[in-house]
Amino acid sequence: MLDRINNIQKEEKAILVGVIQKEQKEQQLTEYLDELQFLAETAGAITMKRFFQKLPHPDSRTFVGKGKLEEIKTYLTINPADLVIFDDELTGAQINNIQTELNVKVIDRSDLILDIFARRARTAQARVQVELAQYQYLLPRLRGMWKHLERQGGGIGTRGPGETEIETDRRIIKEKIALLRKRLTEIDKQSFTQRKDRGAFIRVALVGYTNVGKSTLMNLLSKSEVFAENKLFATLDTTTRKIVYENTPFLLSDTVGFIRKLPHHLVESFKSTLDEVRESDILLHVVDISHPQYEDQIKVVNKTLQELKAQDKPTIMVFNKMDLYESQNFDQWLEDSVKEQIRSEMRQRWENETRGNCVFVSATERKNIDELRESILNKVRESYQIRYPYKSEFFF
Repeated sequence: MLDRINNIQKEEKAILVGVIQKEQKEQQLTEYLDELQFLAETAGAITMKRFFQKLPHPDSRTFVGKGKLEEIKTYLTINPADLVIFDDELTGAQINNIQTELNVKVIDRSDLILDIFARRARTAQARVQVELAQYQYLLPRLRGMWKHLERQGGGIGTRGPGETEIETDRRIIKEKIALLRKRLTEIDKQSFTQRKDRGAFIRVALVGYTNVGKSTLMNLLSKSEVFAENKLFATLDTTTRKIVYENTPFLLSDTVGFIRKLPHHLVESFKSTLDEVRESDILLHVVDISHPQYEDQIKVVNKTLQELKAQDKPTIMVFNKMDLYESQNFDQWLEDSVKEQIRSEMRQRWENETRGNCVFVSATERKNIDELRESILNKVRESYQIRYPYKSEFFF
């Protein structure tokens, strides 16, 4: 049973399934499924087809309605796939019922994200955090996933090995969770000691939705080589570098990206990693301005920062990928004066909303990076004057 924690193998063929609920619009679900497809690709799966259904609420037995499930089943008989991925969390019973109907592996969005995190984890801390989240995800789903081993009816003869084995698995998983929490506590203490040993430096943290270019900016700002690629959750482990701008030192940290519907077990397990955000003095909120739903992504990040109680920190909004934005929105016949007007109106809007704390850059094209450095330097100096006034005289 412990083998239930799946790893999606490369080149698996996947079917995506979503449900439009209550006040949701079809366009919003399309955006969610776009992201789910990107997640599947990041895990190494190829999307064959998408299915969606409008329901007032998900079906308690199979999440989607009987007719839609039959439609998916018919498609699979003609176009065999390796797995079906649902965009929302499923219960253990729903997973078992759907797998029985479709005769194919079924996972949900949380399981998919956990799989990606397991693949990306490099340090001992990240591996323990992911494993803990996986077991926490699995524990409440055990009973539902054991349904196929339980006998029908009640009374004599129904208390077979299935019931015994599920309790054994539950006990093993609870013991494993306890051991992982203990190990994580030990690692957290070491991490806290390391952070304390950094001295009285102003700390700046890069935050943002996943795949917005935080690691690329980290490389530019710190002149270091942090792993970066065009995939979701390229960075799991926090990387910190000491930087000096005009004789003013500070620490810059790159953190794990946020995403909508992030499994709460991951947020809990990665609490120590996210301490870097909580304990920072300044946030650089990086935004992919070229993404069609960048404003929704801003809301997701702000909501996560609120959960971390870090929403009130001094923040610079860094609107990245301006080169992509312009290639998508400016055609060759658009006059330069019109382009500049569009840029100006966009800058004015966000300057008003952020009280001037925003910069528009292109990390890959290295555009406006000097302006970003100046904005960071000003914020860092302000923070030194407030937090360490006795040090300020050495930096100015």
